[in-house]
Amino acid sequence: MDAQAERLVAEDFFQALADNTRLRCLMLVAAHDELCVCELVHALELSQPKISRHLKLLRDAGVVDDRRERNWVHYRIAEELPSWARRVIDATREANAKCEPFIRDTQRLATMADRPGDRCAS
Repeated sequence: MDAQAERLVAEDFFQALADNTRLRCLMLVAAHDELCVCELVHALELSQPKISRHLKLLRDAGVVDDRRERNWVHYRIAEELPSWARRVIDATREANAKCEPFIRDTQRLATMADRPGDRCAS
């Protein structure tokens, strides 16, 4: 990748993480490998359209990949994400795991009734 393309990737990456809702979604996905939209809706206590819109922006920036399973969409960290970006995500998650709002998000996710195992049961 040339310097111009690398710079554009970095700009897209950091713009995607600059929003609090997207960062919260990403921290949960990074901590759990893959989450369904319904899990993120529950954990963040936000509407499904709002969560989906933010996840689309993360996907368009190349930060996450999605996987469809019938009516549900699951998100995970993008496989093609450069290693420097993965390190940023991991360091951010580790440094903030015991800070709000990430503690609250994790606690709410843990209390989700009928939380999906390998498929969402909305």
